[in-house]
Amino acid sequence: MREAVIVEVVRTPIGKGKAGGALSGWHPTDLLAETLSALVERAGIDPGEVDDVITGCVSQAGQQAFNVGRNAVLAAGFPESVPATTIDRQCGSSQQSLHFAAQGIMAGAYDVAIASGVEVMSRVPMGSSSMGQNPLGERMRDRYSEGMVNQGIGAELIAANWDISRDDVDAFSAESHARAQAATEDGRYSSEIHPTAVDRGEGTNGETIDRDEGIRPGTSVDSLANLKPAFYNEKTAARFPEINWVVTAGGASQISDGASAVLVMERSKAEKLGLTPRARVHAFAVAGSDPIFMLTGVIPATAQVLERAGMSIDDIDAFEVNEAFAPVVLAWQKETGADLAKVNINGGAIANGHPLGASGSKLTSTLMNVLDQVDGRWGLQTMCEGGGMANATIFERLT
Repeated sequence: MREAVIVEVVRTPIGKGKAGGALSGWHPTDLLAETLSALVERAGIDPGEVDDVITGCVSQAGQQAFNVGRNAVLAAGFPESVPATTIDRQCGSSQQSLHFAAQGIMAGAYDVAIASGVEVMSRVPMGSSSMGQNPLGERMRDRYSEGMVNQGIGAELIAANWDISRDDVDAFSAESHARAQAATEDGRYSSEIHPTAVDRGEGTNGETIDRDEGIRPGTSVDSLANLKPAFYNEKTAARFPEINWVVTAGGASQISDGASAVLVMERSKAEKLGLTPRARVHAFAVAGSDPIFMLTGVIPATAQVLERAGMSIDDIDAFEVNEAFAPVVLAWQKETGADLAKVNINGGAIANGHPLGASGSKLTSTLMNVLDQVDGRWGLQTMCEGGGMANATIFERLT
């Protein structure tokens, strides 16, 4: 039976996704190309061995249009014979890239594949791909006649439904920053981050960045308590009177710039090339959920992937659950019973950012290193996604 294994991972530092951010001057094609080059250099393989590159990107418009994955492969100097495609499963795009890469390997379509992602939100803002038009169509509007809501309102509805308080949100968010800062200071991110030239829009000057830019040392429950609810408006409050308005900017993931990549191989191919597999892709699942709540798909996706693997939540040694908003992770924990001490051990997107299409393989990069750090065998990664969806993946550490 063919096995899909993770051989190498890499990501850029995560930059603030606004003008003047450390990576805001990078063209998305070039930033992903930099990451792909770093990946094959770390692994020590000929890029001509790669059968396909599957790239996650959410806002496929402007500088991220026309198959940014293929453009990055060519920009990285890979042989022209190496193909690439770009996919969109919203925030889980590059986790889906990993699923497609692993499935292709297990099916015999590939021996070597790269799952990657990129999003430079400072240059291609979220929502750019709609070009100012409504993408839903009449039939979807008929089905949800009261109207769709944004993800922030979805997070508020989750908080109300799972009895998550403002204090809960602020405490979780402060802990994310504390864990990310401690991981940075202890060098626990260093093996996954590729030091990257700083370009704030005026070109490079020899400065590099080797840590995530958005972490705020000293973030506390008291400082977060001063923030106002980010998504309150009278019309929505009238429609959803159950909302308590507990989500602030401090309880949400940061708008960010970044790229990431994972090298996936068939196990015997890796061994033939003299490479040591780090982990095996053990099981995967995708799930749909209520698109109004939108962000609850991590709950059924986790249940599905555990069932397929024949495992329980207690079998997992480390979790990466994307911190789109604090209530997402807190509701997931209430439903699954997972030990929060094992969840996002090195902090999460509330602290270090969420570069949309890059976040899936970013989380995989972190999870591979967390499993090494805790000497764990099993890791589970899951992400909520726009439109009411989620991916979930279980990895078995091999080294």
